[in-house]
Amino acid sequence: MAQIKCSHCHQSFDENVMIEDDGHKFCCNGCKNVFKFLQNNGFSEFYTHLGKNILEPVKESGANENFGEQYQNYIKNENGFSKISLVIKGIHCTACIWLNEKVLFNTPGILEANINALNHKATIAWDEREISLNQILKLIRSIGYDAYAYDPSKQEEHITTRRREFYAKLIVGIFGTMNIMWLAVAQYGGYFTGMQEDIKGVLNFAEFVLASVVLFYTGSDFFKGALAAIKNRAQNMDLLIVSGSLMAYIFSIYSMFSRSGEVYFDSVAMIITFVFIGKYLEVLSKKRACDTLDGLNSMIANKVSVKINGKIELKNVNDVAIGEIVVIKPGEMVLIDGVIVNGSASFDYSSLTGESVAIFKEERSEISSGAICLDGLVEYNTNVKFSDSTLNKIIILLENATTKKPYIEKLANEISGKFSSVIMILSLLTFIFWFLQEGSFEHALIVSISVIIIACPCALALATPVSTLVGLTAGFKNGILFKEARILEVLAKCDTVVFDKTGTLTEGRPSVHKFDSFFKFDQNLLYSLLKSSSHPVSNGVCEFLKSKFSKLKILNLTNVKSIQAKGVSAQFNDIKIHGGSEKFMRELGFSIDETSEKTNYFFAIDGKIAAKFELIDSIRSEAKECVSILKDIGIGVMMLSGDNEFTAKSVSNELGIDKFKSGCLPDEKAKFVEELVKNGKKVVMVGDGINDSIALSLANVAVCMGSGADVSLKRSDVVLLNDNLKLLTQAVKLSRHTFKIVKQNLAISLIYNALTIPLAMAGYVAPVIAAISMSASSILVVANAMRIKR
Repeated sequence: MAQIKCSHCHQSFDENVMIEDDGHKFCCNGCKNVFKFLQNNGFSEFYTHLGKNILEPVKESGANENFGEQYQNYIKNENGFSKISLVIKGIHCTACIWLNEKVLFNTPGILEANINALNHKATIAWDEREISLNQILKLIRSIGYDAYAYDPSKQEEHITTRRREFYAKLIVGIFGTMNIMWLAVAQYGGYFTGMQEDIKGVLNFAEFVLASVVLFYTGSDFFKGALAAIKNRAQNMDLLIVSGSLMAYIFSIYSMFSRSGEVYFDSVAMIITFVFIGKYLEVLSKKRACDTLDGLNSMIANKVSVKINGKIELKNVNDVAIGEIVVIKPGEMVLIDGVIVNGSASFDYSSLTGESVAIFKEERSEISSGAICLDGLVEYNTNVKFSDSTLNKIIILLENATTKKPYIEKLANEISGKFSSVIMILSLLTFIFWFLQEGSFEHALIVSISVIIIACPCALALATPVSTLVGLTAGFKNGILFKEARILEVLAKCDTVVFDKTGTLTEGRPSVHKFDSFFKFDQNLLYSLLKSSSHPVSNGVCEFLKSKFSKLKILNLTNVKSIQAKGVSAQFNDIKIHGGSEKFMRELGFSIDETSEKTNYFFAIDGKIAAKFELIDSIRSEAKECVSILKDIGIGVMMLSGDNEFTAKSVSNELGIDKFKSGCLPDEKAKFVEELVKNGKKVVMVGDGINDSIALSLANVAVCMGSGADVSLKRSDVVLLNDNLKLLTQAVKLSRHTFKIVKQNLAISLIYNALTIPLAMAGYVAPVIAAISMSASSILVVANAMRIKR
């Protein structure tokens, strides 16, 4: 009977079991229903995205099941909307992610639907008044997938169970291989001294039993991978391992029962065991690289001490509302941002910023999540929910960091995919050659098996992802957060760094150096105007006023207009007031006779200049060293500033920056960066993430200061969690070192295959040696990647 592909899952079945509907054929009603749903709702583009990939046949589910009831405890309420994290089962490729997101986004009531391509974790937000969780879960099932609530504690249990299973398979493999080796020693001894056929048959059968357990139990993961490769019509390393070991296994069974030729059960067991050991060590190495993220993720399920009506109660971190009082004891980690209302203590921020010096916090001090209390008892008022805390945002960014692959990784994956097919062809040609050359089926088979086993597309495929993963975690441990793995590659190739001045090269906290008042005025007018702006200069003048005048109050201003990077205009009753830079005042028509080399802030009332403030913003202590290091490693350094030319020139001269531009508005900074990129420069823009957002978005790599501030996390590619420019030079060096290691790993993999495959084809490598060398090449690549940690 002819085999026909199902119109939905693309798997092949006998024609007589297919269900026909409107010219299409399906393997089951589940696939038919999903196909019709996609067609009727305009999602048929899914099959274009799916390409040659194959899905699992769709399981039908009861229409009246209440899937959502058991997951009610996992629902969070934020801003009047419901939110949950789900793990979606059945995702095979990017087409599956595209379909789920498309269907969810197009459903009324669903406000957010993001799926992590790495772990298939979906974050969904919805309006309970329009759609329920039960309807959302049914919707996901209706398109052929399944979903269950994401529970970090259960995920950890799953990982632990998986690790135990892996360890058990490893023990069985080693035990079986060692016993087969003892039996093989007896056989080899009998080969030279003489052995009866019946004894030889018993030893062969004992080897067969042990080898079968090792092949089908220890090697079960290889068979699963090979089956997936066959279904998706794609070659992978598992298919090579299974092909080689199965051929040796089947031939050995034939030799055992026919009593002609030698058996190779020892080779089968050794191939599986040695490759499995390599895979186990590889998993352990990758686990060590992920330890930082795993440690952070485990905090999500933690409970915190909340003070309610004078009593302390344990509460799930996700259930803590804004305004609740959280109690922190020595040794505990702060999980939610807030402000201290009682007590004082020293806090260690090294887990996030890499800074080992403890920071003292007291009443009215802000405290951010990720800090560990070293001493003292502190009570603080939460000002955000856990989902909006710095710690959780960093966890989400780290989870998503590996979703966008570097270009070099995509290239390596394409090569490794085709590589496996080439190896299978070479193995076949090797078999034909040796069979024609010597006429020995056994010898030709063993040589061809060696070719299959020794080839290692795995090392090629591992070369980039393991290196970038180690690079990402090494950066994070030192206070550098890369939002995507591909940024490591892009940053490594950059040749120009453009700095914003205020808040980047300088402290960003200008202080008043000189104050002139031209006539008496109500200080509350100026104070109210300053409070309407968040610019560092306004903040500096505001702090000066608070230190000089007491009992200031905020007046109710009207017609408040903020002109970015210039100043603010407003009105109080019939009084018009203005505050801002010299340039802003001149544009408004004010006459200013003298100019100053300092940063100036002018205040005007009803057309007259009332006061003038001269401010100084001190240069960061590490800025000069940072600029010097960047220039030494061949990177051009430039500076953009909204200040006057005198101030900008003074800073650039002190830091040794040759090229700068002063008086820049945000759009002028953006045009400057855009022009550099158009001229072929690979630009890194370093700013504070507020006034430089447009310029940051146009640079090849955007770097933000600000200890993980909200705006920095959104606008940048790299976040320097500790306000220290030394981290910028470390980030550049780390990216270059990581990219160097990636190229070394690719070279190791290619050279290994170029040398060993011809040797195997020439018959110089036994299958067991091939398995050992193949595993060694993968371990070598992983070990080389681990050097990035140093």
